[in-house]
Amino acid sequence: MTQPVRPTLQFLSDETVRDIVAEAKRILDEVGVFVEHRKAVDLLAGAGARVEGDRVHIGPDLVDQALKTAPSEVVLYDRDGGSPVHVGGQHVAFDPGSAAIKVYDHDKGLLRPSTTEDCALFSRLTDQLDAMALQSTCVVPSDVPLERADRVRLDIVLRNGRKAVITGTFAGDSFDLMRRMLVCVRGSEEALREKPLALFDCCPSPPLEWSELTCSALVQCAEHGIPAEMVSMPLTGATSPVTILGAVTQHAAESLSGVVIHQLAGAGAPIIWGGSPAAFDMRQGTTPMGAVETMMIDAAYAQVGKHLALPTHAYMAMSDAKTPDYQAGLETGYGAIMAALAGINMVSGPGMLDFESTQSLEKLVLDNEACAMALRAIRGVERRDEVMALDLIREGIAAEQFLKLGHTRKWYRQEFYFPGPVIDRTVGEVWMNQGKRTSAERAHDQVEKLLAKEGAPPLPDDVVKELDELVAGG
Repeated sequence: MTQPVRPTLQFLSDETVRDIVAEAKRILDEVGVFVEHRKAVDLLAGAGARVEGDRVHIGPDLVDQALKTAPSEVVLYDRDGGSPVHVGGQHVAFDPGSAAIKVYDHDKGLLRPSTTEDCALFSRLTDQLDAMALQSTCVVPSDVPLERADRVRLDIVLRNGRKAVITGTFAGDSFDLMRRMLVCVRGSEEALREKPLALFDCCPSPPLEWSELTCSALVQCAEHGIPAEMVSMPLTGATSPVTILGAVTQHAAESLSGVVIHQLAGAGAPIIWGGSPAAFDMRQGTTPMGAVETMMIDAAYAQVGKHLALPTHAYMAMSDAKTPDYQAGLETGYGAIMAALAGINMVSGPGMLDFESTQSLEKLVLDNEACAMALRAIRGVERRDEVMALDLIREGIAAEQFLKLGHTRKWYRQEFYFPGPVIDRTVGEVWMNQGKRTSAERAHDQVEKLLAKEGAPPLPDDVVKELDELVAGG
């Protein structure tokens, strides 16, 4: 049988992609990048970059050399060392968006600061959602001091979920401690290199700046073989050119600078071409992640990343709505399908509301269905039999039905994705008789049902003891 056609979405011609890369290289060479991290500056200077005042000018040869050593695929493993998630090629994986500072409280109908309990609940819930390939340190707990929040949220998700983790740092001394926590769970430094359990977001500041904090994480990821995920964030007309192509080109320049720094710190270390840009809304002064133009920037920069043979990432499948309502479904649904069709390898965002600032348990359950449908769509239309319909139509007409045909029984469950109870496919009378429940209400019921189940098995006692000491002592 012939392979199904993989449906795809592209916004750029091959020529435009090449022009973007060429112009990004010129930007790095002629405009340069501000790098606050002393070690990174020394690495760049030692490799031949020009340091002029507070800017480092990176030549095209240095960029090309870094691209040669950067791997085309990153593989992450769960805390037991299994369930590999391949980030690269045509693989697409979804995970909940990271680092929300608020949650949507369904019972109270309001947004409130997130807590350590919320972090645990999201981890336990994500563990049971099939379309979420990874988990994340999805909320920043407000009930611990900010300087301890990085370690606390990583500790919570490692204990409550089995899936590999997307995380990051907000405090300068967090990385090494979090790395030691990952080594503790994996068993050794060597085992963590061989089977990465987590990746770290590393975010350049637009335009063309690497702060001490984020560049330090980028360098340390490379040195220890922990996957780094660059998250460039140009805002159209605010911190980047206003056009989509201008923002994509700036994204390329910022990301290429990160690849160079990273590969100089550890040639061959795993790195992902990611981002969280936005089409800046000057009317409200907001960064709408649900804007179609934001999604277009995401798909376009991912196309550039694929051209460079790098694994790709984007913040998509999220909404700027404040509750799991129609706007939330609209923006998240088309974000999920656009990301999948664009072949973005890792998609962070499900569950998120309010410009990446809020997480919702109910929305995460609903978004799991949107992501599962998107994954089904990119499987394409498969040819199941040599004869597609002729003999079956004859047989169905003769039998006066198709339901009992052997062909129907054989392929029905493989051909279709069947959503869970949060998606209503009953007729109107049945819906009314069942209480006229909204999608958010059905999702809340499902959240309570899933969280009532037994969670991930506890970590071994010796691992728990060491994690306790790391979190307490630092």
